[in-house]
Amino acid sequence: MKYSEKLTKIIKKNKSNLIVGLDSDIKKIPQIFLSKKNPILEFNKSIIKATKNIVAGYKLNLAFYEVLGKNYFETIKKTLDIIPKNMIKICDGKRGDIGNTDEYYARAYFDGLNFDSMTVNPFMGKDSVIPFLARKDKGIYVLALTSNPGSEDFQKQKIGKKYLFERVIEKCLEWDKNKQIGFVIGANHTGIINKLTIYNPEISILIPGIGAQGNDLGTLLKNIKNDKFLINSSRSIIYDNDDFNNVKDYEEKVRVKAEVLSDIISIGKQNIPQSF
Repeated sequence: MKYSEKLTKIIKKNKSNLIVGLDSDIKKIPQIFLSKKNPILEFNKSIIKATKNIVAGYKLNLAFYEVLGKNYFETIKKTLDIIPKNMIKICDGKRGDIGNTDEYYARAYFDGLNFDSMTVNPFMGKDSVIPFLARKDKGIYVLALTSNPGSEDFQKQKIGKKYLFERVIEKCLEWDKNKQIGFVIGANHTGIINKLTIYNPEISILIPGIGAQGNDLGTLLKNIKNDKFLINSSRSIIYDNDDFNNVKDYEEKVRVKAEVLSDIISIGKQNIPQSF
């Protein structure tokens, strides 16, 4: 099954465009998990158990796993094994190197761990993207216009009459013969999201910047004009200031937060034209 088909099915089945970011930081997880043999794995397991019928899938930021040392690969694999097979699994590693190096990234994360999609940095050009596209059933999210302040340094610099991020989008669409490419666009760039989703109803957008980063969800939802989008929320769902006496209480808190955000997104989707 192609990534785009799997994405459409899970959005429809779970009635959700929400992705939970498993940015699992050993310094932030609740105390109740710290006595476990593998605290990060148990933490992830609780989040997945609490939200698997509410969200479209999960995004694993590799930095939070690479720091684990020898347990890094095992923790990712066991986390992925827990996620239901019909849900979206995104590898957030922002990989982008010369072609033969990216071929090994693709082997590791697509062939080995069976992620559905990866975030990709296109700075080195076409040959750094092609190895990921060679897996016809997989999707990639190319960094286009991110939510951090530093996005102004390069992404919004002009090349002739167009911004660099516009050239990235144009070139990637030229390379995308199998309709596998989506884009990472920050929640603060609502005008760009509006334009891109109007003219490209089949393109998936991965949207960071809601929740802890504080961008306005209502304004964002008014500007999304297709139903292929995924809104990522990490810290605002998986972390909490409360002390928990047991895992069940933590899971209930996570479930409620994910359910509320997913419902708000679903209500906001009423602005999307039915033809999309």
